[in-house]
Amino acid sequence: MMNASNHFLKVLLLNAGNGFYRMQRYAVGDFFGPVDLGIHLAYKHHSLNIGAGLLAGSVLPGSNRLIVTGISPCWHGFYISSMGGAALVFDNLGINMLSILGKASQPSLLYLNRTHGEEIEVELVPVQPDRIWSQGRRGVYAVMDYALETFAARYEDDPRVLAVGPAALCTDIGAICSAPLKKGELTHADTWAGRGGFGTKLLQEHGILGVIYGGTHVDEDFCNRSVADQWFEDKFNQRMAAKDMEATAKYRFDPKFNTGGTFGVNYASMEGNLLAFNYRSIYWSEEERRNLHSRLVLDHYLKQFNEETIVPKQQRTCGEPCAAVCKKLNGEYKKDYEPYQAMGPLCGVFDQRAAEALNHHGDTLGFDAISAGGVISWLMDCLDENLIAPEALGVEGRPRWKMDDFDVTHDSMHNARLGIALLDQMTTPGGKIPLAFGARKFARRLAREKGKAVRDRFVYLAFARQGWMVPNQYWTPGAFAPMAIMGKYYMHYGRDFLPPRDLGRECARRLVQELMLDNMGMCRFHRGWAEEMMPDIVEKIFGEKKRFLRSIHLTAGRIASRNASVFWEPERVADLVAGFLKKKKTVDDIKNEALDRWIDFFDTDKNAAAYEFWYEIHKGIHESLREFPD
Repeated sequence: MMNASNHFLKVLLLNAGNGFYRMQRYAVGDFFGPVDLGIHLAYKHHSLNIGAGLLAGSVLPGSNRLIVTGISPCWHGFYISSMGGAALVFDNLGINMLSILGKASQPSLLYLNRTHGEEIEVELVPVQPDRIWSQGRRGVYAVMDYALETFAARYEDDPRVLAVGPAALCTDIGAICSAPLKKGELTHADTWAGRGGFGTKLLQEHGILGVIYGGTHVDEDFCNRSVADQWFEDKFNQRMAAKDMEATAKYRFDPKFNTGGTFGVNYASMEGNLLAFNYRSIYWSEEERRNLHSRLVLDHYLKQFNEETIVPKQQRTCGEPCAAVCKKLNGEYKKDYEPYQAMGPLCGVFDQRAAEALNHHGDTLGFDAISAGGVISWLMDCLDENLIAPEALGVEGRPRWKMDDFDVTHDSMHNARLGIALLDQMTTPGGKIPLAFGARKFARRLAREKGKAVRDRFVYLAFARQGWMVPNQYWTPGAFAPMAIMGKYYMHYGRDFLPPRDLGRECARRLVQELMLDNMGMCRFHRGWAEEMMPDIVEKIFGEKKRFLRSIHLTAGRIASRNASVFWEPERVADLVAGFLKKKKTVDDIKNEALDRWIDFFDTDKNAAAYEFWYEIHKGIHESLREFPD
């Protein structure tokens, strides 16, 4: 067991404005990882923080997630985003976190390298973003290529690159992209710190287009596999590898559905819960939704995925040794559920070629795919309903969303091309879709000009005055809960009915559990064992289980204390909740008096019921996250 009092979190504080940097140490016990320390630094310095967990580089699977924290440009509150595998190389720098302050005088690439010594080489190299973005593979991929062409020869081992695209310059939902290298070549297994707009923050607030990092430092990582196996044997009567294989079955291959990955398993089990055509499917009958799922998803969209990706086993890891092999590919295209849902059925796209074209274009531009998909589907809805003219958005034509004669191949591609044109307007200086201050503000402007019906079709969650987030792509009230951080899985997204007060409590419980994993840099795909074991692992390695658990609850409380969630602004969000409740009764045949009362309330006065439901969730959240509960 390591002595926690002798163990420190090492932070490289870099002022991008003047190039000065210094190392700061924080004792383990005072802080435990990139989340609780990230909050401290974000509010003290308004910094962007990029860090690894204490277990990065260890034998524990899933322990190499790179965590990004700061005040989000789109959510307008503290936010946490993460990407798989990228902490494995970051650990070779011999630090736990990079904290960026200030703004470079010119757009720059940040170079970090540590080769056989105590010092980290730090350089800020001025670049011309537009020139790089227009080269070769364009966008974020061109940034990664350029960084490697410029700096790769300086590294003894493969480095890793974080990159942003044009969306980071023009919108508040720019993401950070990275891809692992294999034998010096970039793979197609993109990983993304997508939610929260941290690509925008990196470029607009700090003047950094990308970061290349790596080194040869060998840290004091936990590498005793036999000891880890004994821990797992004591807890689960299984060795570590066997338990991890069991816990990650969905993400690798699930024999119950004869498919794998989030895309495969979610769509195989979706049935009447499918969200399509900017959520219009919630107004359909269960039979109509199931028919849509069967005809366009099971028999085409999912079938293509299984034949092209699952059967030939086109799959990779995020860059670390891992049994989940969750990166499902078709050549250069990586397939995950939420991006291929938000820029798929939500936009009227049910064909893999069309979805690949739309998603790859959004990825190249460096968008948060879920938020971008939510904006595209909303604007398509307004075009289809003649609420907005195509020329007002700088595009030609309208979407093909009529189900009577929907051609899954041609109409999907038509809709994808329209989506691509809308994305281009968002990233063209002077374009017709200005998102520099966010889609929520853009929606308010359109509502003033064209009527409230325009905004009511835009499904988003509101935070403070301008903060916004397109919710996770699940038809369940938890996805619309008034949590202090939304758009991630810091909430209950199960399909069971919970009275709203209980739902709030369960969302708070999930926040605590998910924060524990993020603060240790653990991938949530391994939560089947990690949530239960992590406190004991901290105790066995650092002797700090009690302080660790206390720290997580305090961190959850600190986040909740700044909760500025705003009651649901778009009417369609209330309709999503009301539709879910009715579906529980009429389709799932749930017998529950509380459910019946809420359904009657929504039928009688939808607006009053929505307010009451929202506030009941809010109460459950806050009473669960008090520092000194009764």
